[in-house]
Amino acid sequence: MKVAVVAEFYPRRGDPVLGIWAHRQALAAREAGAEVRVLVLHRLVPPQSALSAGPAPSARAMCALLSQPHREARDGIEVAYVRYLSPPRGRAYHAWGAWAAPALALALRALRRGFRFDLIHAHNAIPAGDAVRRARLRAPLAISVHGGDVLYTAPRSPAGRRAVERNLSAAAVVLANSHGIAELARSYGARDTRVVHLGSDLPFARSHAGSDLPLARSHPGGDRPRPTHPRERRGASLVTVGHLVARKRHADVIRALAVLAPRHPTLRYAIVGDGPERVALEGLAARLRVGERVDFHGQLPHEQAIALARECTLFAMPSTEEAFGVAYVEAMAGGVPAIGCRGEPGPEEIAAAGDGFVLVPPGDIERLTQRIDELLSDPQRLREVSRRARETVAAHFTWEQCGQRTVAAYRDALR
Repeated sequence: MKVAVVAEFYPRRGDPVLGIWAHRQALAAREAGAEVRVLVLHRLVPPQSALSAGPAPSARAMCALLSQPHREARDGIEVAYVRYLSPPRGRAYHAWGAWAAPALALALRALRRGFRFDLIHAHNAIPAGDAVRRARLRAPLAISVHGGDVLYTAPRSPAGRRAVERNLSAAAVVLANSHGIAELARSYGARDTRVVHLGSDLPFARSHAGSDLPLARSHPGGDRPRPTHPRERRGASLVTVGHLVARKRHADVIRALAVLAPRHPTLRYAIVGDGPERVALEGLAARLRVGERVDFHGQLPHEQAIALARECTLFAMPSTEEAFGVAYVEAMAGGVPAIGCRGEPGPEEIAAAGDGFVLVPPGDIERLTQRIDELLSDPQRLREVSRRARETVAAHFTWEQCGQRTVAAYRDALR
């Protein structure tokens, strides 16, 4: 089975973390038996944040976009970057597929001459699925819905809703990253809809005898991992891995940290990621007199970010509009319990799958503070929850399982 993957969000030279989950799913599908090539929609317009920051940042952003090679190999998968232009995101995002379609059609036809793909897998209905549909190739279309289509694009405007409905209804199969997102996808026209959870690798674990036992294979494109040893925690630590935007609610964790500081004098908070909220978060930490306890690490390479998270005590990301949340399961795979928000599709589903995930009401800093304090104040309970967090991921959220379910959906689409 040969599959052409089309994605807007995918790692590139200027941002090796962007859409890393799409790359990992492609690797997982390859491990499950599919041959995979990837086409990335590479928009040659700097983001609005760079344009509004002045000439120098705009120039740097433009140089980064132009410096991306047209082709490269990532972990043995051939990736082509399809350049296109489109208007500012704003209310025009639903139409970006129309702008990308001409270049994508040429790229797909060129790919097919040397790689006779059986199926096209688009990540998100807008713009990737729309661009594929407009390219008018005779191949079944699978669309993954990761949240943006049904949480932002469709609800934002009638034109966005029509675009999402048009493309989801054209897909032979729709892959949703949670049951909540699957229900929303069906409400916007998706027909054959499957839940395919994204996943995590499992690091080595320590046996009772002290030897290192591999519980899962290493990263498909890398060497075998070195055994990981028990974390040496110099005091408790919280961690969040995610883009610094308001909906991730890093500010809630900083406020909880300020309340907990007298009871846990060595408690620290590691923030991995970057984004427009960084200055505001730094200011908040300073005003609450916990600035020296908050470490802003910025955006780190993916493997480095995971390693840092797994050295911490608790993963706290009480975010809203969370379709799934790969960062939660990556931390839990390393035995780090996670905290997310009640009522969100992804966190609710991860919590329902097993132990090791704690839910708090959105925006409820008091409840967030209580849950953190309960775990930090009871070492025996923390050890048990840590063990169960890993077991939950092993049972439900590995990349091997993701690859098998992805390829099964491909086979059904081809029937």
